[in-house]
Order: sequence, then structure tokens, then C-alpha cells
Amino acid sequence: MNQRLRRLLAASSAAACAIASVAGCSNDGKPAAPPAQKAEPGRFASSNPGSVNTYWIQAPEGLVLIDTLRTPTDARKAVAEIKKTGKPVAAILLTHSHPDHVGGAGAFHEAFPKAPIYASKATDKTMREDGRGFYPLARSANADFPAKLTYADRTFEDGAPLQVGGLRFETATFAHGESDTADVYYRPDTGDLFSGDLATGKVTPALIEGTSCGWLQILDQLGGRFPGAGTMYPGHGAAGPARALIDEQRRYLRAFRGLVRPAVAPDSPEGRTVGPGEQRSIIAELDRAYPGYPPVADLPTIVQENIKAVARELSAEDPAKTPAACADTPRQGTGGLLAPVSTYVTAVNGRNLDALAGAFAADAELIDVGRRFKGRAAIRDWARAEVMGGSLTVIEVAENRPGHQRLLVRFAPGGQGGFNAYYAFTVDGSSITKAELTYAN
Repeated sequence: MNQRLRRLLAASSAAACAIASVAGCSNDGKPAAPPAQKAEPGRFASSNPGSVNTYWIQAPEGLVLIDTLRTPTDARKAVAEIKKTGKPVAAILLTHSHPDHVGGAGAFHEAFPKAPIYASKATDKTMREDGRGFYPLARSANADFPAKLTYADRTFEDGAPLQVGGLRFETATFAHGESDTADVYYRPDTGDLFSGDLATGKVTPALIEGTSCGWLQILDQLGGRFPGAGTMYPGHGAAGPARALIDEQRRYLRAFRGLVRPAVAPDSPEGRTVGPGEQRSIIAELDRAYPGYPPVADLPTIVQENIKAVARELSAEDPAKTPAACADTPRQGTGGLLAPVSTYVTAVNGRNLDALAGAFAADAELIDVGRRFKGRAAIRDWARAEVMGGSLTVIEVAENRPGHQRLLVRFAPGGQGGFNAYYAFTVDGSSITKAELTYAN
């Protein structure tokens, strides 16, 4: 919804691209080359309880490994599988400092001494300081955990891109979520996202750090930071569509918080303390809702420890100041926007094209006064031409029902002047599936 000239230019550009696409031509008029075949990453998963993944990616200069498992014994089993490829290892990347992802680093370094080990500066600092005492705890629980850790010998600035093994990775470093720090690695050429433990499928996560709200906020950021992510390769469990795994992790965390919250209400039987009966009830409900979900750690009492940690966290929270991402259900009502709608508005005003595109589902549809744009890529192109640089003010929420909001807004192209419009959003989970923009007059 912008000036007529920009609309005509955008329409003619889209038509030219469509013609070129149908003709199968490249920019220079020659037949377009077929897309390169993607080689799926190799994977080794240690045995349960506490199964954890390590991956190896085929690169021009050898293999790039992601994470190093819990113990040297597990690592050596993975090394045997990796060596079957007959390819050298060019680099090893660490996603975060938790013992189950770094305990096997020494065995990997012994097997592949020429391969540098990478971690962000924040993750390397967290490992070396071990402020939570996780490594002594891991040694006491598992005699196979190494007496001495092997640390990264190459560090990078938080969020800096990496060029390793002939491949380019985009990175992002997050703090105070599933772990104190977490690094994710994204291949823009394939859409592969290696997320560590930030989003895992069908497993019981570790919430013992008591930062579930921070984790939920990170999940919102993760989807916006890498809107082109296709397949996510998690630290535990099977790979899957990135957005689906993010949504699944978000639902689990919200459900867990929702189960614990009544137990720490001031008028609950045990007050701010979760009593034995309340704990049993929470565990029974988790078993019913998430049957057969294996734990990510070899800690027999992980669910009980998760309940205690989240109970402490919720007891300390001020409900009036709880971020929208941490609400047990998406916030609705005339006083607030659904989370992906809020992301869209914030992205427009922050001129953040990645975040704006990331608010939409991959197959979303946007209708701008009759013009239809199908899919996240098309919506991104529309936003670049029509929205970026403008300002968006929400005047009121004209309609508000589960999964749908219709806003009366004022949009000012270039940040000045502007016009009133209605923006109607249909939302499924954390994504906008449809948006329809019409003039208010």
C-alpha cells in the first residue's frame, strides 16, 4: 500500500521475473542451471537415556562437525562412523556449553587433530568459567565424563559469519534461554539450521536453569532471524521443518509453565511451594500430553528438577510485566496484539525485513488491495518494495477473536503523511498465515 509509481514498478518487475521463470532463463538470457543437489548431513545419536546428536556436513574441503556428544566413549563411536566417509574433518563447531555437547571434544580432537574447534566468544567464556558447576556435576553422575575439558581453539564474535571448510555459515548467539549462551549455525545455500538445544522435537528438555521465559523469547527471535530456514537439525531428536520444531518447542514450554503456575499461586494448597501431590499431578499430565518423550539428560529426576526450577522462576515473575512471548496462551484482547502480529508491526517500524518475513508462514498469503502475494519469499519482496522505510501506527484493534485480528492502522510511506487502513491477520501458532490490507475509506 504505497505510492502509485512504486506499485507500477513493483508490478512490472514481478511480471518480468514471472516470464523469466516460466522460460527457465537466467539473468543473462541463457538456460538456467539446475539447482545443486543437497547432501544430507550425517548424524550419530548416542543411546538413551539422554541421547544427543552430532552431525557432519559435506564441505568442499572435508567435513564440518556440529557438537561432540557427552563422553569420550560416545565420541569414539561417532568418530568410527565419520571415518567411514573417507573424508578429512575440516572444522568442529560447538553450539553451547552443556556437558552433553562438549564432553566428547577431547576424543574428537584426538581423532582429528588438524580440525580447529569453534565457539562464539560468549560460549567459550561460559565453558571456561562454568559458573553453574555443571562439569563437576556431570563427572559425579557419569564416571565417563572427562576429567579435563577440551575447549575451542578458535572463537568468533557473537553473531559473526563463519567461513569453514569452504562453506559459509551465518551464526547467531543467544543468551539466558535453554542455556546461558547458545550458538546456532545456518547455511543460507541449503536452508539448513543447526539449532543445538533451542528447538528439539519430541523430547523432554532440561529446564533446570529456570529461564523458560528467556527461552520463549529466543524462539521468537530465532524464527525472525532465519526466515529462510528449511530443515532444522536439533541437538536431540530427529530433524524436521524449522518452523514446526520452533512451534513445537514453544507449545511445550508454554504448556509446562501453564501446569506449574497454579501450583505456585498464593492460594494454592502449598502456597509458593509445589507440594508432592501437585508435583505428581503435573508429572501425570505431562506423561499424558507427551507420552514416551525421552529426556535430553541422563538425570533420572529431570522432570522433578524442571518443575522445581520453573516454580522458582514463576514465583519471582511479576505477571504485569511478563513478556507476551511467555504468556501461557497467546495474548488477545483490545489491549494487546497476537505475537506474530506484534512482530510484524515492530518489524515495519524497525525496518527489519528479515523479522517481517519471518512473521509469516512459508505458504502464507498476503492481499494488498486486491493484489495477491503467495509464500514468504513473495511477501518479502512485496515488503521490500512497499513497506520498508515507512511507519505503522496501530489506532485500534477493530476485531479480535482466537487466531484473528483486524487492526485499524495508519501507514506513512517514508515515515511522513500517510493514510488509514485496515490490516486483517489470520494467525496459526507463531505465524501469520494470511494478511489482507484494505483502505479504511
